[in-house]
Amino acid sequence: MKQRRRKWFLFIVTALFLMLSACSNNQDENKTDSDKEMEKSEEMDGMEHGDMNHSGSEEIPEGLKESTSPKYEVGSKAIMKADHMKGMKDAEATITGAYDTVVYSVTYTPTTGGEKVEDHKWVIHEELKDYGDQPYKPGEEVVLNADHMKGMKGATATIDSAEKMTVYMVDYTPTTGGEEVKNHKWVSEDELSPVE
Repeated sequence: MKQRRRKWFLFIVTALFLMLSACSNNQDENKTDSDKEMEKSEEMDGMEHGDMNHSGSEEIPEGLKESTSPKYEVGSKAIMKADHMKGMKDAEATITGAYDTVVYSVTYTPTTGGEKVEDHKWVIHEELKDYGDQPYKPGEEVVLNADHMKGMKGATATIDSAEKMTVYMVDYTPTTGGEEVKNHKWVSEDELSPVE
């Protein structure tokens, strides 16, 4: 008699366990496509912003020349129109450096793996491996020496655009709050506007 009760007890416990585990599996299966998309978007968002070096060194690449007549002088203020990172657009920036160079937007696959980064703005001529006197043209392949983001340094990139201009290094406090970003590299002249 005791043995029969014991068997029934084990049967019931096993059945309950199987039912509970089936319920938890169904919860994941019952997620809507929009729930899954939202989770994926949050992961991507975290990756993009988390991998960007918010503050950088004030050191500049070897061979980079200071601008002799920049529109925004070192120490002056400007409003950023760029939105490379969250909280950048409309933030007031202090110019910490102004340089004349060739500025590139590039597409590359990070050396750490992951999805291809398209149209990354900006990498300058002096941040390319074995750069010469002549600027690269759209479509040419280069190796990046810049380390603005995780997996960037050493990656092979394709030049998307190339333009000779004044580029700026800036300090700013994000409009979304948080710590001041120091020595952000780079913001182009047309991504800045005067403080009114």
